[in-house]
Amino acid sequence: MNGEWTPNDSASRGPLLLLLAFGILWLVVSAGLGIIASFQLHEPEFLSEYAILTYGRVSALCETAFVYGWLANAGLALALWVLGRLSGEPLRAQNWAVAGTLLWNASVAAALVGVASGDATGFEFLGLPSYVQLVMFFSYGAIAVAGLLAWSGRIRRVSFASHWYAVAALFVFPWILSVVHVMLFAAPARGVLQAIVAGWFARSAWALWLAPLSLCAAYYVVPKATGRVLPAYGYAAPGFWCLILVGGLAGGRHLVGGPVPAWIPSVAAVSCVLLLFNAFVVALNLRCAFSSKAVELRFISVGIGAYVLSAVADSLTTFRAVAERTQFTHADEAQGQVALYGAASMILFGGIYHALPLITGKAWYSARLVVAHLVLAVSGIILLVGSLCLSAFVQSRGLLDPHVQFSEIFQHARPWLLMATLARAVLLLGSTVFLANFVLTACGISEAYRPASLGPPSTLEAPGP
Repeated sequence: MNGEWTPNDSASRGPLLLLLAFGILWLVVSAGLGIIASFQLHEPEFLSEYAILTYGRVSALCETAFVYGWLANAGLALALWVLGRLSGEPLRAQNWAVAGTLLWNASVAAALVGVASGDATGFEFLGLPSYVQLVMFFSYGAIAVAGLLAWSGRIRRVSFASHWYAVAALFVFPWILSVVHVMLFAAPARGVLQAIVAGWFARSAWALWLAPLSLCAAYYVVPKATGRVLPAYGYAAPGFWCLILVGGLAGGRHLVGGPVPAWIPSVAAVSCVLLLFNAFVVALNLRCAFSSKAVELRFISVGIGAYVLSAVADSLTTFRAVAERTQFTHADEAQGQVALYGAASMILFGGIYHALPLITGKAWYSARLVVAHLVLAVSGIILLVGSLCLSAFVQSRGLLDPHVQFSEIFQHARPWLLMATLARAVLLLGSTVFLANFVLTACGISEAYRPASLGPPSTLEAPGP
């Protein structure tokens, strides 16, 4: 894995390894919970005698552990690492980052306990009980301090696409969390406005927080690993501002045909189409990842492809003719998996595979485990998304036929749901392999890292100190 080791990496390894360790642990936990929730879709009586393990609670537990445990921790770790490297100096305020990391993950654990005991809010991406949201607000701010200091104190005053996406994610999440906390919990809005606010938060959490965290890593790793200048880089800035300015406006895409003003889903439809520009710019800028044999870029190339596919699917399903066939089916779950696992997670996997040897000064413990993780992750995603799409097709046909009973729809979709459970098991195996390889590498059970020569640094990145 190409790259150059610098003193900045070793000086900042403490908070970075802590964030990564927590993130990968939550990834395995969410994968295990995902199997239980998926199994209950085709075997409704499984664990039904235990309230804590019913489908509604387990699915909320899985989503919370995945989004706020895995994606948040891993995304923040890579964002801090990238900002620190581009600053030319070791991370400052590392004690703040460590304290914030510990408090963030304690609040994630508290949220899971609250959800399991019945305190879930019922909103997408926001199953967090209200009493942990303010703790997460301040702990996230403590972690972000290190990244913002690295950005503001960088040696070279120029900025790059990695800067833009990382800093946007650090600023945006506290803002959207505070807004939704006030409008849904502190001074709750009434009636249908709650659904509008919840939809805005779910979309903003993806487009303005999780996607930028992932793209920050992609825009840094791809030119470093390939040793090439990013093509069509002039389009990167318009693509970034398209995502930031339009991303949150697509929150009404799930409300097509609902009891809301007609302009809300219409604005969402236009916004989703406009966001195709950002997706295609990302693919255009990072297309050299598709031709590279570096293993980290194989992960990232899958993630970029999934990112474009997710944007296309979002734009199509906002049209009423399509929404009539996809609403109330597993199509929405399939779209979510393409975005969260196919795009965000795969890009973060690639970023971690590139960054960890530079942070620890050690090569990955096993190259075979890295390849095994790639095969398991890609096959699991394809199998999961494919089975959910086929299940959605069966559901759509049955729901649109007034002569078909709901029990018949369930029986027709059941084989595909069984396949989805198998896919979840494959993803759990891949996550376990990833965790084992990470632990063995972080503990130093590997040879010293000897990076390959890269030649001159890219003109789109700050040179190493």
